[in-house]
Amino acid sequence: MNIADSVLRASSKILFKQVRKHLSEQQLPIRVRLWSGEEYSPSGPVKTEVALRRPRALWALANPSLGNLARAYVEEDIDLVGDTRSMLEVGELLCRDSAVGHARKWGLMSRWHHSKSADKKAIAYHYDVSNEFYQLWLDSRLVYSCAYFRHDSDTLDAAQEQKLDHICRKLMLEPEERFLDIGCGWGALLLRAAQQYRTRATGVTLSRLQYEYVSAQIKDRGLEDRCEVRLMDYRDIPDTEQYDKIASVGMFEHVGVPKLPDYFSKIYRLLKPGGLAMNHGITSMGINDVDAGPDTDAFIQGYVFPEGELTHVSRVIEAMAEQRLECCDAECLRPHYAKTLWHWVGRLEAHRREAVALVGEKNYRIWQIYMAGSAWAFERGWLSIYQLLAARPDRSGKLCYPLTREHMYVAKPHP
Repeated sequence: MNIADSVLRASSKILFKQVRKHLSEQQLPIRVRLWSGEEYSPSGPVKTEVALRRPRALWALANPSLGNLARAYVEEDIDLVGDTRSMLEVGELLCRDSAVGHARKWGLMSRWHHSKSADKKAIAYHYDVSNEFYQLWLDSRLVYSCAYFRHDSDTLDAAQEQKLDHICRKLMLEPEERFLDIGCGWGALLLRAAQQYRTRATGVTLSRLQYEYVSAQIKDRGLEDRCEVRLMDYRDIPDTEQYDKIASVGMFEHVGVPKLPDYFSKIYRLLKPGGLAMNHGITSMGINDVDAGPDTDAFIQGYVFPEGELTHVSRVIEAMAEQRLECCDAECLRPHYAKTLWHWVGRLEAHRREAVALVGEKNYRIWQIYMAGSAWAFERGWLSIYQLLAARPDRSGKLCYPLTREHMYVAKPHP
């Protein structure tokens, strides 16, 4: 045995002793198995098991934070055995008293400049993984945003259809209106607005795979006369194009807090006087954006959402108002996103073999732990999500908006 091996073996013994002491003192229901076969078992029941595959994995347990544990899992330094929800519950307990315990809040904070080229690269990284991969765990329409559950028993497909109609009713979409979907994803809202509400619908995306998919869907449904998708940055839409209604669903997180004035200014310029715009996006829970600690931020920036950034809903409304968009309705969907994410996690785990075949073990683990961690964060109140409906007053200053919200909940007859 050389000197390096001796040092590694000695340090591993010291770290494992530290880990055992911490687990025992906190009476945590975790069993730990080392690559050598050595293990620690609690005196009580076991909720989850952590299998360490190599010596460096001990650092994640000796310096516990959700970010450290997520990185170790993604890099296959550790394997987690057990129910995903139980693993997150135990993981939070493990990190509770650590020096970086405040970093357990699951969030997105970026210090990038959000140039067009950087945003395009970030979108391609996240969304151009594989359409087939997303089809394994999303609903049949491939809606990659928070669903809307009317009942606990709603299926994911039903909840996503309800979300699409909820947005369309909030926007009061009418036949022949010009509708813009910023960051249209795989086209579910765009297609629904054109097919069921008979709007003149335009969608934009930076993802080539999404663009190709939506283009094919438009053709297959015979909607070429009233629906189009463009592979372009929303900032490049000419201001001369005017829309009656605009939606941005699940795209806002990519904008960047410093760019919010530009983002809402662009929406204002594209929106006709008297028009309505919907911004549906994840928000932080801290007024000063302090809920998301740097450790989990670094994990998500590096593995999941390059250039992602969140802020509190009050700052979003303020940014809207500064660009003369008047917020006329705000709805918190936090419980809905927790349910949506657990659906996604369950469906992904049920198709693990196919997912790994498509994108590899590492990418499977990234999406599994990211979505499970996000579901946990929405349940625990570390993250939230809001639908904010804003209006551009008409030239007389009038809001073209009903006196009540009844229109949101009365089913609109479809042609």
